Amino acid sequence: MQLLQIDAFTDEPYRGNPAAVCVLEEPAEADWMQRVAAEMNLSETAFLHPEADGYRLRWFTPTVEVDLCGHATLASAHALWELGEAAPNDRIHFHTRSGRLTARQHQGWIELDFPASPVVEIEPPSQLVEVLGVRPQFVGENILKYLLVELSSEEDLRQLQPDFAKLAKLPVSGMIVTNRSISDYDFVSRFFAPAMGIDEDPVTGSAHCALAPYWGKKLGKMELTGYQASPRGGVVRVRRDGERVVLGGQAVTVLRGQLLA
Repeated sequence: MQLLQIDAFTDEPYRGNPAAVCVLEEPAEADWMQRVAAEMNLSETAFLHPEADGYRLRWFTPTVEVDLCGHATLASAHALWELGEAAPNDRIHFHTRSGRLTARQHQGWIELDFPASPVVEIEPPSQLVEVLGVRPQFVGENILKYLLVELSSEEDLRQLQPDFAKLAKLPVSGMIVTNRSISDYDFVSRFFAPAMGIDEDPVTGSAHCALAPYWGKKLGKMELTGYQASPRGGVVRVRRDGERVVLGGQAVTVLRGQLLA
């Protein structure tokens, strides 16, 4: 079984978000995939095998299977093209818990066609200020059970040190914090998901399915570029397309081997 480790949403090794990609010939048991993901101990491990006109794709953190993952999908498409399983001009179709997802190469970037996950403004959870240590300007939630929190400044976002123990107790799967960028990007963000075994995710494609409609509406733009300001950092291009979001990113393979058991 071929196994690759790929840094997604970056064109530099050891930046962006690392994902393991396991290329299978046939379906595997969920318990085995979960144990492999725990062994890899990355934010996500992707498993794919041929199915219909494309590939069945599943994503696992070290502790749970998730419904949607952008960076591991980007890494999976990159792996298939690099291994010669797909021709450079081919569109790759993935069958997932979140429906059919498509990847293509365009001008040196990989573009992913994902469902938009816009947020609806909600009353902030009572412990949110304690979790953040700052007062939010806006709080919303989407179908993925992500909180989207806009802060008052990029400085607050970059210096934020959430209380992960308290965040893990909130009835959400993850939290996006975001702000308008003061540099060359349209917006900046960070993503925290201690309830899924990930205190801070380096770069989160699925979060941008909420960020694209949020900032697109606020800024009046259909195409935007976001920077995820984690220690590793990463760049995500987004394009709004009705009820879909096209995510653009690059990827670099840093390890290739075989899974023996």
